[in-house]
Amino acid sequence: MEQESKKKTVIDLHGIIKRFYIGEPNELEILHGIDLVVREGEFVSVVGASGSGKSTLMNIIGALDRPTEGGYYLDGLDIVKAKDNELSKIRNHKIGFVFQTYNLIARTSALKNVELPMLYAGVGKSERTKRAKELLKMVGMEERMQHTPDELSGGQKQRVAIARAMANDPAIILADEPTGALDSKTGRLVMDIFHKLNKDQGKTIVLITHSNELAEETERIVTLKDGQIIDEREGSGDRAVF
Repeated sequence: MEQESKKKTVIDLHGIIKRFYIGEPNELEILHGIDLVVREGEFVSVVGASGSGKSTLMNIIGALDRPTEGGYYLDGLDIVKAKDNELSKIRNHKIGFVFQTYNLIARTSALKNVELPMLYAGVGKSERTKRAKELLKMVGMEERMQHTPDELSGGQKQRVAIARAMANDPAIILADEPTGALDSKTGRLVMDIFHKLNKDQGKTIVLITHSNELAEETERIVTLKDGQIIDEREGSGDRAVF
């Protein structure tokens, strides 16, 4: 644990409150004072039932939404005070997003989907293509790089989505129910990729999941209920055997 405490803090949330319809009669508070610290290279899972606030929390961690109250520092930057263009750069360079619904662009090849974040980042065409091919090979999709999403299975789409999340070599990966739409065998294949990214490349990963079984594979398990953290404990951190 002493070694863990020496690692740099990359995600630091304190007193995070999130309300919707502020000031209206039907005002709704989803998060009720969240304190969470994630250190560099950690693989952390956030578990909880539907409606517990997991996705709202992920949107705040990923700078897709701002908290109503509280403080959030991402790699030392004050996210609450950051301007929109700063947040846009953070989302493009520091964080890779993987969603349950894949969010791939239809009628666009796997290769072009993976290249897209690099296009926004101003990376040249030849370099974009070279890196996209390397990433698709890393997730075992080199044979399908010219296929469009409608020609791919759910597991193949998610592997393309993971390759896309890695396009700009982010330090942090946020995965929101990445195995939720997959069968158990394919879901475990996707988890294996996350383990490799964490162990081999030192990526910090925050996994949002309703599956306690998958959460057990991560180093630390944070349990969310009704917008509050009710438990935080160590997981095994071990990659499943395939």
